[in-house]
Amino acid sequence: MSPVQTDVRQVVESSGNDLDAARALFESAYDASGFLPERSDRTFGYRFRSVGDASLTLDAKRFDARMVGEVDATSHYFVSWVSDGGGVMDTGRDEVALVPGRPVVFPSARPFGFDLADVRQNVVQFDRRLLERVAAEMYGTEPAPLLFDHAAVPRPPAVRAWNAELRATAQVVLGPVPLTPLAMAEATRQTATVMLRTFPHVTVVPAVPDVPGARGRVQEAIEYMHANAESPITTTDVAQHVGLSIRGLQQGFQRQVQVSPNSMLRGIRFDRVRAELRYHAVGEATVSEVARRWGFAHAGRFSAAYAKRFGELPSETLRRRG
Repeated sequence: MSPVQTDVRQVVESSGNDLDAARALFESAYDASGFLPERSDRTFGYRFRSVGDASLTLDAKRFDARMVGEVDATSHYFVSWVSDGGGVMDTGRDEVALVPGRPVVFPSARPFGFDLADVRQNVVQFDRRLLERVAAEMYGTEPAPLLFDHAAVPRPPAVRAWNAELRATAQVVLGPVPLTPLAMAEATRQTATVMLRTFPHVTVVPAVPDVPGARGRVQEAIEYMHANAESPITTTDVAQHVGLSIRGLQQGFQRQVQVSPNSMLRGIRFDRVRAELRYHAVGEATVSEVARRWGFAHAGRFSAAYAKRFGELPSETLRRRG
């Protein structure tokens, strides 16, 4: 006799036409608060099905009514899309319309409001630590929180890649064959990788590599540069943050690490550009848009300086992905 395979998936299903039961279910599933369902022109009914494990779940729901409330999505990273109905996410702030055909990420750093009606909605939930570990492996850093730009519209080729991956993942996760831990882990990792390539994001607190000789306020300045590299900070901002004059900061850098503060900050931003280019394919991103995002507006000078630092043109880095 062959051994019985253990299926790692957990399945949660519920349906009905009781408004209070629906409210309790969705508040529990998504850490929602102030959830105030209201009947619409449709005959009320709901259905919810969630399949997966602690690292990844695929959720599908139908809700024939208006649903208003607030979601605290900080325990997971979420991607959602609707096939019918719609509404608004992050009401009163950076509002994003949920419309058929457009996948969106939930704001991941704070609770947000929503106002939806008569939706057929799918949601992919990623465990935070899992997605952060996959991102760290991709970017060659230590795991750290990720901040997704939920208002950014992914590029069409990226959306097509995401949709194709979701179809493949659904065949595995929702299929009839029991899933072993390894099979589930592989499906989760592949889905997480494509998700990170699809939706614009930054690492909130990237790991700060050791800089030989750096200590005290110079080390503090380097950490500040890494944490704020995506912001338009200058040497003046860094000096003010660590309580030094600009001259004092420059002298400290030259004495301890033998480079200027401006060169250090510029190098950190070059490294961020390279990290993005290494994990995008041609068609998913362009060199110019990644360079501009990190403050390099002059394409010719940027390419020359990049080649001097890394020994290859940025376009070559992009082509070599994978």
